[in-house]
Amino acid sequence: MTTLALIDYGAGNLHSVHNALRKAGARNVTITADADVVAKADRIVLPGVGAFRACRDALVAIPGMVDAMDAAVNGRGVPFLGVCVGMQLLADAGEEFGRHEGLGWIAGTVKRIETADPAIKVPHMGWNDVILRGAPPLLEAGEAYFLHSYHFEANDPAHVAAVTDHGGPLVAAVARDSIVGCQFHPEKSQSYGLSLLSRFLEWRP
Repeated sequence: MTTLALIDYGAGNLHSVHNALRKAGARNVTITADADVVAKADRIVLPGVGAFRACRDALVAIPGMVDAMDAAVNGRGVPFLGVCVGMQLLADAGEEFGRHEGLGWIAGTVKRIETADPAIKVPHMGWNDVILRGAPPLLEAGEAYFLHSYHFEANDPAHVAAVTDHGGPLVAAVARDSIVGCQFHPEKSQSYGLSLLSRFLEWRP
């Protein structure tokens, strides 16, 4: 049976993501902070809410976790889904409360949303369109739920899988190889989010 590791590093939205995965059809989800479990998993999900630095520090603090993730995803090509800050951690760095190193899996920097129009509020919160770029894996056009004050600026446009509009285009999802990250919350995005998770469970990159 396919095993899915949902990484537990105190990131806040763990149980809502777990419930959504179960609703989407996952039958063998392990909530884990054990690097050995992650290293052997067939699929990996990294959730995340809160500040980039706090999430990054919590992830790095788990012995062997980042190395296990790297070996599984970049070594074996295990399908990986990063959600919200879990997606932002894929970047080289984040600029929330200073500049802090990310995983560096997708080149780019996480920066504060800046808008010229005072009517455009930050954080970007609520339902918004997901507009596809290229032919991204897993994603479909639709509406999803967003809640964030920082956004992913990807160095390579080819890694931008989808955008949304909030006073200008913001990256809604990134992708390369067996890695997909979404800025929106699939666990809060009702049928749109559940269908994304269902496709992730079947994905063979």
